[in-house]
Amino acid sequence: MFNEEIENIRKQANIIDIISSYIPLTQHGKNYFGVCPFHEDHSPSMSVSEEKQIYKCFSCGAAGNVFTFISEYENVSFLEAVKIVATKCGLPFNGTIKKEKPKTNTTDYEIMSLALKFYQNNLNSKEGLKAKEYLHQRKLDDEVIKDFDIGLSLSGSVSLNKLLTSKKYNVEDIEKLGLININNNYINDVFINRIMFPIHDLNGNAIGFTGRIYNGDDQAKYINSKESAIFKKGHILFNYHRAKSEIKRKKEVIIVEGNMDAIRMYASGIKNVLALMGTSLTNEQVEIIKKLRAKIILLFDNDNAGEIATYQNGAILEEKGLTPYIVRLTKEKDPDEYIINNGIKALEENLNNPMTFLEFKLKYFKKNKNLDKVDDLAAYIKTIINDLKNIPDELTKELTLKKLSEEYNIRIDLLNNELNKQKLTKNVQTQEKKLAKTKLSKYDKACQNIIYFMMNEGQYIEIFKKELGYFNETKYRNIVNEIIYYYEINKNIELSAFISFISTKDYIYDDAMEIIKMSKITEFEIKAFKEFICVAKNEMAKEEIKKLKKEIANCMDLNEEVELAQKLINIKKGCVGNE
Repeated sequence: MFNEEIENIRKQANIIDIISSYIPLTQHGKNYFGVCPFHEDHSPSMSVSEEKQIYKCFSCGAAGNVFTFISEYENVSFLEAVKIVATKCGLPFNGTIKKEKPKTNTTDYEIMSLALKFYQNNLNSKEGLKAKEYLHQRKLDDEVIKDFDIGLSLSGSVSLNKLLTSKKYNVEDIEKLGLININNNYINDVFINRIMFPIHDLNGNAIGFTGRIYNGDDQAKYINSKESAIFKKGHILFNYHRAKSEIKRKKEVIIVEGNMDAIRMYASGIKNVLALMGTSLTNEQVEIIKKLRAKIILLFDNDNAGEIATYQNGAILEEKGLTPYIVRLTKEKDPDEYIINNGIKALEENLNNPMTFLEFKLKYFKKNKNLDKVDDLAAYIKTIINDLKNIPDELTKELTLKKLSEEYNIRIDLLNNELNKQKLTKNVQTQEKKLAKTKLSKYDKACQNIIYFMMNEGQYIEIFKKELGYFNETKYRNIVNEIIYYYEINKNIELSAFISFISTKDYIYDDAMEIIKMSKITEFEIKAFKEFICVAKNEMAKEEIKKLKKEIANCMDLNEEVELAQKLINIKKGCVGNE
């Protein structure tokens, strides 16, 4: 049943008041407009309707009600967003906010949780004394060990495999998670005699491990869990669930290369730190960082590979409209060693004086070049201009070209011409990529428009029930079923309230929100709705015709063939373009 408390809070919270506490809004006609915080927006493209209590960005598609805005802006769960809105409005909220539990792959999460506890128990046993001593020598005290759920894998009879199989978990499931190996029906643990550093997802659920040697064995220093259904390196950032609140408080996020760097910094009091997962930043990770809305500092290893990684990851962020800052340490290899040898104050001093990414690039591009030579200088200038074409910020481009012009006495118009050539090439490539993207079919467009109409007004639900009644696709059918159910219970429907209603319905929420975000409809007319119904009906009939023709071709029974042929004729009668 629909949560009355949440609906009561939504009704009493004015979306204009809430959103304007985050971004400035200006009224134009009935609606209010502001710069969209969910993409790099330079002119107000977000519309907020006080009448409908929804927002919509006509550039990036971001849309929803007061709760979804807070959820996206603050990067919190829906229920946490409800609590924030209630607090802002001075309203009570009695809902319980718990750690978000996995909605799928629950067995995998159970296995990983049990493995985590098993390794922790090992470290706290008699067999774990030597490993604990090693951690203390590395200046990781018991509090840090507990905070980071550090554990220990053992060998011999103390086997994770034996524990998990005794709990009736499937051997194949355990192997898929990378915890055991199966060779010729012989099963053994992947992690043996290693200190275990857990890897958590964004909500704090254990999803993998990094195992480190500690007793001087001549083998690989680190072993990492393989990717699985619940562990995708490109979808997480190490330490996110611990660091999130501190990042929001400081409005600053420090990104390092290694887990140990993040652990050392966190343990030393710098808690707004995340670590990469051994790869360059992915689109998913950039989106996670973007939602934090914090100043970004890249603090990578003090070697050639770290310098290259700084440029590559900085460029990825910059191309996505984010402006990173850079700290390059001297002497020590990485932040972990730097803190041990120089102290936390020395690192903080470096972090308080970062260079801009532009300053870093101007130094980086000079490497191995003699700028007194014409060829090297020309190559240097072209490299910078080639890099500038990927930067969305026009001011940065202009300041960079001005700096080059003044420093090397090159005409500014010449530099601008070169940049325009590069931009033209990039624009052509971008257009080609857009054309290559798969477009929605006529049927999908019609279905999504029908659903959007139905989410907004009850009369369209009645027309749908009378003239179409169903969709072939499960995802559309599930959304429509919830729309009809909501309408029948409440006797009316409005988009803002319906969004709250589906917030806990995981099997449709993402698909429904995607339809809301993708919709370009601003006016609701019965004539347009019936046209969408007609398109959907005809496309569904065409699919049924194809199916019947295939069945007729394969039919071996004459009577059945006649029956199928009659069905085909009946469908064709009502299908435009198939008479």
